[in-house]
Amino acid sequence: MAVTAFVTALGVAAGRGVTGSAAVAAAVLAGQLSVGWCNDAADARRDTACGRHDKPLATGELPPRAAALAAGTALGLCVPLSLLSGAAAGAAHLVGVAAGWTYNLRLKHTVLSPLPYAVGFGSLPVFVTLGLPSPSWPAWWAVTAAALLGVGAHLVNVLPDIEDDLATGVHGLPQRLGRPACRWLAPFVMLAAVGVVAAGPPGAVAASDRVLTAVAGTVAVAGTAVPSGPRSRWPFRAAIAVAGMAVAQLLLRGADLA
Repeated sequence: MAVTAFVTALGVAAGRGVTGSAAVAAAVLAGQLSVGWCNDAADARRDTACGRHDKPLATGELPPRAAALAAGTALGLCVPLSLLSGAAAGAAHLVGVAAGWTYNLRLKHTVLSPLPYAVGFGSLPVFVTLGLPSPSWPAWWAVTAAALLGVGAHLVNVLPDIEDDLATGVHGLPQRLGRPACRWLAPFVMLAAVGVVAAGPPGAVAASDRVLTAVAGTVAVAGTAVPSGPRSRWPFRAAIAVAGMAVAQLLLRGADLA
């Protein structure tokens, strides 16, 4: 829901209009649901072994087949909904969705686990601008910042569950790096996204961007350096706060995206 809301708002800010932004919302929601349900189906046994009581498949409330069917249905809907924005824009979005499925089914177990997140998030500004009335490629800084947000999201998602992942055979890059490294990396990858959006567009960096970057840096350092236990939520909260600042910057620069 958060990704759908962000990309829809980005579509509005970039000039997709009411109809175009609605098409963006429908396509992104279908894609996100397909990736999420695919992940639940693929992880059903691991979630059960880890006692994930927040997962209906892990508790037995639903069979894995139900999630797999839902994921396939959402993916089937995602194809025509993506193509409502045009062939090029639709293809860009479907590449991002395919990256999410590839992560779920294979790459989450490998050192390349951040790559699908970078591709998936990085494709979103491309989807927005290629679907404009005058299609164009997005600015490099928008794609780079979105890709960094994706990598940061990967680290944030994994951070609370590293030990459970290792115990059930998931050895992506964050799990190999370990919790101490990831608790520092997550907020600072998000901070890099803030820096790219601040410094990337042509012209001098505005004073407001300098202040926001300084605030983001302070939050990133404070969230990771504060004395806490190994399972502290502060690095997670710091990463989410800094990501929110980067997202706000992207939305404010929506008109300059193309």
